[in-house]
Amino acid sequence: MEKVFKEVHTLDNFCYSDIFLTEEILMENASTTISNYIKNRFPKGSSLVVVSGSGHNGADGIVVARQLCGDFRVKLYLSAPPKSELARFQLKRALAVGVERIYKLEDGDIILDALFGSGLKTPITDKFSSIINDINSFKGFKIACDIPSGVDSFGNVDKVAVKSDVTITMGALKIALFSDVAKDLVGEVLVADLGISRKMYESKKSFFNLEESDIKLPHRTKKATHKGSYGHVAVLSGEREGASTISALASLNFGAGLVSVVSVIKRELPFELMQSREVPENSSVIIAGMGLGKVGLDHFRDTILNSSIPLVLDADALHEPSILKILSTRPLDIVLTPHPKEFASMLFHLFDKKFTVSEVVEKRVELVQMFSDRYPNVTLLLKGANRIIAGDGDLYFDTLGEPNLAKAGSGDVLAGMIGALIAQGYSPLDATISGSLAHGKASKLYQGNSFSLSPIKLINEFDNI
Repeated sequence: MEKVFKEVHTLDNFCYSDIFLTEEILMENASTTISNYIKNRFPKGSSLVVVSGSGHNGADGIVVARQLCGDFRVKLYLSAPPKSELARFQLKRALAVGVERIYKLEDGDIILDALFGSGLKTPITDKFSSIINDINSFKGFKIACDIPSGVDSFGNVDKVAVKSDVTITMGALKIALFSDVAKDLVGEVLVADLGISRKMYESKKSFFNLEESDIKLPHRTKKATHKGSYGHVAVLSGEREGASTISALASLNFGAGLVSVVSVIKRELPFELMQSREVPENSSVIIAGMGLGKVGLDHFRDTILNSSIPLVLDADALHEPSILKILSTRPLDIVLTPHPKEFASMLFHLFDKKFTVSEVVEKRVELVQMFSDRYPNVTLLLKGANRIIAGDGDLYFDTLGEPNLAKAGSGDVLAGMIGALIAQGYSPLDATISGSLAHGKASKLYQGNSFSLSPIKLINEFDNI
C-alpha cells in the first residue's frame, strides 16, 4: 500500500524549510532517477528526444538531457524559453556539455515528455495540442516526467494528452495518476527519489494506492472446522434472478460456508446453493440490490431497513431513497458498491445535488471525499476503470482491474466476493479492499480474449488468485 497525494508542493516546502534541501538538489535527484531508468532499460547510443516546457518540469527534462549526453544521442526540443532562473541555468549547463537543441520535433528510440507535469492549470492551446499529437504519433518509447502532459491535477484531460509507456512521478504518487482517464495514459508508474526516503518525504495525511500484496485471501488453516465456521451469506433475489445467482456463486466460491438465495419465487438454482423464502436466522451478511427490480425492492425493503447484520448494497438498492435512509440510522457494517450512474443517484437522494455521470467521473475523488466526510463509517466502493474505496476516513485506489471486466455481471461477482469475506469475519473495509483487489487480479489472470470474460469464467479464476 502506497500513499497518494492531491499535491506535493507542501512536501517540497518541507524539504526546503526543515531539511535544508534546495530546489536544485530535488531537481537533480528527480532527474537522476529518470536518467538511471533510461540507462538500465536502453543500450548506450540510443537516440533520446527530450520535449521540455518552460516550467520546472521542463527543467527536469533539460537536466536528464545533460546527464545522458555522451552515452546517448540526445536532442532537446523546447516548446518555449525557460521561465525561471534555475531552468535557464540548467539549459546553459546542457548546451555546454553538447546537448543538441532542435527546433522541429522528431522521433527517437526514447521520447521524454517534460512539457507540463502536474502544473497544468489552463486549457491546452492549439500549439501544445499539436506537440502532444506529434509525440503520440511517434514510435519511440514514451516516458512521462511526473504526469503525462495534458492530464490535469485531478486526472482529467481537456483536449489531448500524451500516452506514455512509463510515468516517473516526482517524489510521491498523485491522485491525477489514478483517474479512469489516466489509466490509458500513464503506463507503468514509478516514483522518482528526491534525495530523502519516501517515508520522510510523505506526510501522514494522504490517500493510498493499493497493491496486489495487500490482498488478504481467506485461506483455511484450521483443520478442526466446519461450514458454519465460514459464515452464511443471504443474497436477496428479485425480478432478475440471474444477477443474484451470480453473486451467490461468487460468495460460495470465495469461501463462504453457506449461501442462500432468498426469494418469494421458487427458483431453479445450481445444486450447491440453498434457497429460502426469508433471510435465515443464522445469516452473517445480506447482499442486496442486484436484479431486485421494483417487486423485489417492495418485498425486501423492511428486511433491509430492519436488519442488524452487515449489508452489501448494490445496483437497484442504491437508487432507492427509503433504503438509503439506513445510512443515517445504522451506518456501521454497510458496504455500498455503486457505478458512476448509481453514485449520481445516491448523491441526489443524500445531498440533494444533481450530478451527471460525466461529472461523477471527472470529480470522482472530490465526490467520494464529500460522501465519506458525511458518512465516515460507511464503506464505499465507486466502480470504474480504477476503483476508489472509502472507509474510516481514508481513500484507497485500486488499479488492478482489466478492461475485460466491462461486462454485465462483473459487479455482481464483486458484491458476492465482498459479502463472502464479511461472512468469514473480515471488517467491511478489509473485505472491500481484498475483495476488490482479488476481483481485479482474477481479471488479470484470465487467459482468454479480452472480450470473452464472463461472470462464471471470472469466478473460475478464483482458483488461481
